[in-house]
Amino acid sequence: MNLDREKLEVFFIEHLDKIYCAKQHLITHLPQLVEKANFSDLKDAIINTIENVKTEITRMDMIYELMDVTYSDCATKGLIGFVEDAFVAIERQGPDVELRDLSSLFYLQNIESVEMASFQILQMTAVKLENKQIGKLLKENYEQAKSNRTLLLLIASKYIISDLG
Repeated sequence: MNLDREKLEVFFIEHLDKIYCAKQHLITHLPQLVEKANFSDLKDAIINTIENVKTEITRMDMIYELMDVTYSDCATKGLIGFVEDAFVAIERQGPDVELRDLSSLFYLQNIESVEMASFQILQMTAVKLENKQIGKLLKENYEQAKSNRTLLLLIASKYIISDLG
């Protein structure tokens, strides 16, 4: 495949915008999950995730600066729709705190998986764009999403096992 640099940069920025948009959406909505979480480990994980997302956004801001472009508000519903669907599904559990917590863990895990995949593809694209600094920032975001996903998996395991015991 022979992508020219201009096309690759357009692809990169469009997809960086999409994940940035999703991250902004998470920052707005995650505090609501903290208030509704019953399991203390889940509350702590969500608070930790909020801080991690802020750090990831800061890294993405640095990428925009390095590329001398600005974030362009995404008009697509893709990742935003995915995040919105997750919050609706969590809310649908109503007063059943156990199912709401389990749903939160399920969807947060899925969101982290999508973020990992997105950062990984962008990181590979940065290699092709020959920008090591951008690649490093994306790798840090990938590793952060991976760490968040692992933490959520451990909490889900603890939550389900403690409920069965």
